[in-house]
Amino acid sequence: MSNNRSRGKIITSVILLAALATAAVLGLAFYFSSSSIHQLLTDNYQLNRAIHNLTDEQQIGFATLQSRSRNALGEVESLVRFVQTAPGKPNEIISEELFVVAGDVIFFDALIIKFSDQYVKDGKERALYLWRRIYGEDQAPADGDLIQSPGQAPERYRAITQSLRLRDQVTFWDAIWGLANDPQQLSQYGVKAVFGNAIYTKMEPDRVYLFKISPTGQIYPDVLRYQ
Repeated sequence: MSNNRSRGKIITSVILLAALATAAVLGLAFYFSSSSIHQLLTDNYQLNRAIHNLTDEQQIGFATLQSRSRNALGEVESLVRFVQTAPGKPNEIISEELFVVAGDVIFFDALIIKFSDQYVKDGKERALYLWRRIYGEDQAPADGDLIQSPGQAPERYRAITQSLRLRDQVTFWDAIWGLANDPQQLSQYGVKAVFGNAIYTKMEPDRVYLFKISPTGQIYPDVLRYQ
């Protein structure tokens, strides 16, 4: 009977060791097959080309005031329609949301990411933006509504996302969103953030507020009145 117990212990030990060895092999395989942000920014030609192809200036969306009212406490609330459009196609909507915002002065907060000519290597800077949140004049930014969640791959930059393997997409966008907390952490690669480019305006119901971005990452509104 003791021999049976000994054999049972040996078999259990062998199975455990085999499982540990398999897990170690799989872990190492995953580690070596998943690129670090360093490798992505220095060695990934497809990613570099996708960023290089960011347009110099583009309309990136628009907002309209749908209605304005007072809540049960007598406070002003604005119902804002916020639209993002496709790159180079200002009439193609890729996302559309309605936000109820306290007050009549509305802030649109974005994180701007600059890729210097050190990275692009053609003497021109490129920039992309990450919409963060929308809030009213009497609100703290942290109390605003999220437009995009941190870590999210924006639909507008699908070409950049598709230039990466699936597992590297998370690595890249986590690092880019991380610039909100440390704007200079990727500066050695020519990538840095200009934190908190907030556009604000008192919105009126008969106007369209077009959002545009310059090559250097400045977002600015172009206000059009309905005909």
